[in-house]
Amino acid sequence: MSSDVKPTKGSPVKSVDMHVGEIVPGVPKKDPIIVADHVTRTFGGLTAVDVDHVEIPRNAITALIGPNGAGKTTFFNLLTGFDKPDTGKWTFMGKSLAGIPSFRVARLGQVRTFQLTKALSLLTVLDNMKLGAKGQKGENMFVALLPWLWRKQEEEIEAKAMELLARFKLDTKAEDYAASLSGGQRKLLEMARALMSDPTLVMLDEPMAGVNPALTQSLLDHILDLKTQGMTVLFVEHDMQMVRHIADWVIVMAEGKIVAEGPPDAVMSNPAVIDAYLGSHHDQDLGEDPDQEKENVNAIKELLDADDKS
Repeated sequence: MSSDVKPTKGSPVKSVDMHVGEIVPGVPKKDPIIVADHVTRTFGGLTAVDVDHVEIPRNAITALIGPNGAGKTTFFNLLTGFDKPDTGKWTFMGKSLAGIPSFRVARLGQVRTFQLTKALSLLTVLDNMKLGAKGQKGENMFVALLPWLWRKQEEEIEAKAMELLARFKLDTKAEDYAASLSGGQRKLLEMARALMSDPTLVMLDEPMAGVNPALTQSLLDHILDLKTQGMTVLFVEHDMQMVRHIADWVIVMAEGKIVAEGPPDAVMSNPAVIDAYLGSHHDQDLGEDPDQEKENVNAIKELLDADDKS
């Protein structure tokens, strides 16, 4: 569902001039935080990801868009160590991440959230937050037996968790079980927990999916705030209005490949993007396409119409 949310006053200025040379799929970036080459992933006879080359710009908000089944979440899983590719390599801040498991990727400063939230329902909101902190002394079995070695750190972790919960307006829920939160509140919790590790890159998989409109603006502001705090953001999203409002750079996937990228306004009018959503014969009846795809199509048409009128 397309939203009417817009960046609030004080939002970070959009990053520009991040690329080198002509804007084509795989265009080099001046300061990339992730560089991926020849990354493929197949399931049986289906090629889910076939990315020849892509670079994610540092200190910017990048949107990864594309129709359902384009390979966006699978690509996310590969970059974060939750799945293994058939071929390819990629680096994060110059360090190769190929073959590194997800927990080590997170320790390096690259964290992610999920389309379906992963909060531990039978733990309190505060305990969920504490799990996100790195380097906890009490996780060592022998040190755990000596409370004076980890108690001060535990107090610092709890204070940091409460500070983040207050920022995300979840501090009143700190002692509630995570199972009691709404879908939107779980999204906020997952984003807040990701910040417990002081990440460099935050990857969000459909942060607005299933969120009550009452919380949409809050989530949008928090995403923009990540950039203000010096973090890089890469997110998957179907809401074209949101993408246009907050993204500095947009990368488009279709059938596992990168088919277009560039600034939001340029991408929205790119024929390759229109074909990816509507099909190469987009003058024909859409038939039985899913409702989400029809909404995406309508959103792109609205954006193009708005450009024509302005």
